[in-house]
Amino acid sequence: MNMTRSLSHATTVAAACSVLCAAVVAPAQQKIQRSVLVLSEVKHDVSAPLAELDRMTPAPLHRFTPRMLQILPTGPATSTGLSPESAAPDVALQAAALPPVAANIGLNMDGLGQGQYGFLLDFAPPDSNGAVGATQYVQWVNAEFAVFDKVTGTLLAGPTPGNALWTGFGGVCEQDNDGDPIVQYDKIANVWVMTQFSLSQLPYTQCVAVSTTSDATGTYNRYAFSFGNTDFSDYPKLGVWPDAYYMSFNTFVDGSTFIGANACALDRNAMLAGNPAQIICFQQPTTVASLLPSDMDGTIQPATGEPAFFMNFGKNVLQLWTFHVDFTTPANSTFTGPTVLPVATFTARCFRFCVPQPGTTQTLDALGDRPMYRLAYRQFPDGTESLVFNHSISSGLRWYEIRDPAGTPTIFQQGTFAPDKNIRWMGSIAMDQSGDMAVGYSVSSKTVFPSVYFTGRVPSDTAGNMEGEQLLVTGNGSQTGNLSRWGDYSAMTIDPTDDCTFWYTQEYIQSDGSFNWNTRIATINFPSCGGQSGAVASLSASKLAFPKTPIGQTSSLPITLTNTGTGTLNLSSLAITGDYAVQSNTCGTQVVAGANCAITVAFTPTLKGSRTGILQLTDNAPNNPQKVTLTGTGVSIALSPTTLNFGNEPVGQSTPPQTVTITNVSTASVTFTGITVTGQPTDFPMSNNTCGSTIAAQTACSVDISFTPTKKGKRTAKLSVANNGGGAALATLNGTGQ
Repeated sequence: MNMTRSLSHATTVAAACSVLCAAVVAPAQQKIQRSVLVLSEVKHDVSAPLAELDRMTPAPLHRFTPRMLQILPTGPATSTGLSPESAAPDVALQAAALPPVAANIGLNMDGLGQGQYGFLLDFAPPDSNGAVGATQYVQWVNAEFAVFDKVTGTLLAGPTPGNALWTGFGGVCEQDNDGDPIVQYDKIANVWVMTQFSLSQLPYTQCVAVSTTSDATGTYNRYAFSFGNTDFSDYPKLGVWPDAYYMSFNTFVDGSTFIGANACALDRNAMLAGNPAQIICFQQPTTVASLLPSDMDGTIQPATGEPAFFMNFGKNVLQLWTFHVDFTTPANSTFTGPTVLPVATFTARCFRFCVPQPGTTQTLDALGDRPMYRLAYRQFPDGTESLVFNHSISSGLRWYEIRDPAGTPTIFQQGTFAPDKNIRWMGSIAMDQSGDMAVGYSVSSKTVFPSVYFTGRVPSDTAGNMEGEQLLVTGNGSQTGNLSRWGDYSAMTIDPTDDCTFWYTQEYIQSDGSFNWNTRIATINFPSCGGQSGAVASLSASKLAFPKTPIGQTSSLPITLTNTGTGTLNLSSLAITGDYAVQSNTCGTQVVAGANCAITVAFTPTLKGSRTGILQLTDNAPNNPQKVTLTGTGVSIALSPTTLNFGNEPVGQSTPPQTVTITNVSTASVTFTGITVTGQPTDFPMSNNTCGSTIAAQTACSVDISFTPTKKGKRTAKLSVANNGGGAALATLNGTGQ
């Protein structure tokens, strides 16, 4: 649906949600807090490239004893969550059960976790976090990160310990690897922002690294900011804004007594240039906890000087603050609010011990006391500004869209998603350029192992409704061993290249156990996104059928992608499955109208028999995604050479023999069922056959072939080696009789 048209329907939508939204158009009076705290960096420098940092980082002498990372409640750490039946009625609870969300799943692969990529699992929970850039996806979990190719999902770098980013930096950022990581992609400057805290020793420090290019494996401007020896800044969250990197923390004196949330701004311009940088903060009272900073999606920046936004929730309300920072004259900085936005009545889900799992009395933490990362901001071409926000409540997963946050903030729509009795929590939500929303989350119950799902909506859906959920990965185990922590957050981000593709990462577990978590990385795309672009993707074939190929050897076939539309085709990802790989790709990230590009697919069978796969392109065309079915057969017997050319020979005379080597490239013995010449066999007599009835794995035998033409002219035949190893192997025989 055209976004401009859907946005113009605000009056209709407002009428539809009058029960939920009637009270939210008259925000409470604001107040201004001016207690400015200005901190200079402890240190900054420029790092070596990531590969060199990896080499410089000493390997641990031994594995750490797995431990649970601390998280501190900002109020009573409730261990009981009201059931939907016992809570007050939730008038935002979605009643309609809609068809599965009309979005396509692209890449869907394991991220860092137990048994993956050499990852060393030392901590729980994973704090699953990731972001997508121009060409890469970076995932950072406790306490390592990895860089993936965003088209193929191939691991490019890592797993790398988080503190390796600060190798050679000195101090606690280099020494400690304490986690609570956040990775962001600055879409304006096309750089990565990586941060984690150090709390193992004093002073408590926030370590921040900003890449110098869009390549996450390159060099970084590195910084350390200290809040001193008493103020421990827990649960850091980061948002990218044009004038600063904004962060929020929950501050605890001496690591135990909560004194309020802290809203901070880091000097983005200085950090991009590698110059000395300050951090400007507004420490809030104990009545303010767990703020989220706004994080910009899309290509349209907020107006020059527009403040950043911070949000949390209170009792049946959302609360909104604005942060204007002035690094030239810090005293002019302001943190204004809260604007109080009443919402549909809810009861927050528990902080600890309330999410059941199958086959165990061990329950999981919901962290229902706080909003879930991110607070995603977007401005549309007509000037409409939106924030999307989610948290877990007793009756389901509650989400909101807030409009006009810099003017007269209103709850444009809200809903509680709970299509069944299973618990949904630890969500992350975002919106694409067309106004489509996607939210990913965990699902668990006494009969459902913790699994990863997502749902979403398009602008034409009824306000407050999400479509039916889709599964991303099924969990096959429960977390046991008195380990209740889960999350503590996940991440839904938007691809900056096409501004359509959602990237989501979340925790799950493959089998019962403790400290054995895994994570999932998946891409999601609504076919309607960018539908006004005018691009049309056309593939030269919908199926590639490869010739029989010996195990471990490679055959290749090309396919052509043509943009037959009038607008630019933006390619966001290329995924491939099975025994297939992209051998070459001339398409890049864009194909202009009328142009074409070529993709060469390689087939390298790993086993004998039929091997299938899918090549999938995700882009901004209405027929997105495009899929190509890949088929081929792996065979155990390889011939070398596969063609014998004997040249010219007088009729009745014979050429010297040529040898064909027959190799069993598999790991099992193969039985021959016939070695014959077909076609014109009398012209190509065999001799010196060293092959028996069977051939052992990884061994070879041979047969000699001569050319004795019986007639003038071109003579051809095939050497056929029939066997039970997946199919006959063939060699072509050519000669000319004179």
